[in-house]
Amino acid sequence: MTKGRPVVAVVYDKGAVAAGDIAVGLRDLADIVFVVAPTDHVTRLGEVLGTLGAVLPLTGDPVADAAALRAHEPSALVTFSEPMLRTAARLAADLALPFHDEDTARLLTDKVRQRRRLREAGVDEVRSEPLRGPRDWPAAVAKVGLPAIVKPVRGEGSRNTHAVHDAGTAPALLAELFAAVRASPGREALFVVEELLVGRPGLASGDYVSVESLCGPDGVVHLALTGKFPLVDPFREPGQYWPAQVLDAERREILDLTTRALMALGVRTGLTHTEIKLTPSGPRIIEVNGRVGGHINELSRRACGVDLVRLAGRQALGEDVEAGELLPERVHFQHHGLAPVTPCRFVTVHGRREVRQVDGISGYRTFVRPGDELPGGVMTHEMDILWGACDDHDAMTAVIAKALAVLTYEFEDANGIRRVPAASLLA
Repeated sequence: MTKGRPVVAVVYDKGAVAAGDIAVGLRDLADIVFVVAPTDHVTRLGEVLGTLGAVLPLTGDPVADAAALRAHEPSALVTFSEPMLRTAARLAADLALPFHDEDTARLLTDKVRQRRRLREAGVDEVRSEPLRGPRDWPAAVAKVGLPAIVKPVRGEGSRNTHAVHDAGTAPALLAELFAAVRASPGREALFVVEELLVGRPGLASGDYVSVESLCGPDGVVHLALTGKFPLVDPFREPGQYWPAQVLDAERREILDLTTRALMALGVRTGLTHTEIKLTPSGPRIIEVNGRVGGHINELSRRACGVDLVRLAGRQALGEDVEAGELLPERVHFQHHGLAPVTPCRFVTVHGRREVRQVDGISGYRTFVRPGDELPGGVMTHEMDILWGACDDHDAMTAVIAKALAVLTYEFEDANGIRRVPAASLLA
């Protein structure tokens, strides 16, 4: 650590921003201490974190962990990882640092509590009931109705998230979900059933958006309204773009709903990512997240030259942050190839050189390597990312179609190697 320089504690695990990008955003503001749990992601990083800042492993003992962090004398604390929100809130409370309080952190990471609070505050009336086991299903579905969605109380990336349209399919699905939880002690054995929000027809792209906001002493500033590409069955997300395609009146509704949700949940500081469904009866809350959205920082830096990690760091350090709506001059996008829902091994991708030559594509990067095992299932598992910019949304759609036409993946399973066009993974 540099004598006399402030220290930012980054409570870190796999999340919305990579470790290297966090270091880029914070390194000219302060020294960094990465506070980490012994997870697979942290283990895979090996010694990389140590090249970016100091590293403080958590022991699981809250008193000892707080004392160890206090020894680093941090001036601020942030996290960009959903699984670490509650840990970050506890440490911030112990060290009297600005962050979500522990009650708010629970509301942001518990879908049952969050829905209940939003209903009680009159913000959104989405019906939901907890599922502690398959026996809870009859009573829950009687209150929620069909179609419904079943998902974990805690989690991200559409893990174990399923739509139920027919009551007859529920017993087998619930037996599978709860058996998987019992077989994995590290996962929380609790799901929630919610009314399935259905998007309105006729939308030019996906039927939901997200709002990126910064909460601070002066209230909520909405930085961007992010458009989404149509979900891949059942709820996997293939990408996003700025700006979203919504009319001004609907935009005002979306932003007002987001503000009221954040206030009801007690969010008073930091970046948030709120997902909103565009339904025939108006915008409805999908969920509120107490951290920046996945890949949003890269989109912000490229589209508007604003590093959201740096913005969050400055605010956490107590600086006066003048933030406003980010308005890109062109339509900037990110598009992902999603892994198959059946388990397989990634062999290779063809067309990497050709896709970079498509007019409107600025770059392409893979997240998987030959030989990587892809677990299958309904969770969003991104294999790569395409990014670029166009003059309008129609041009964006055309560019992405051209790009996907030149990409082909190879996967291997028990039946051998199969070659799959990129576009077919969106079906």
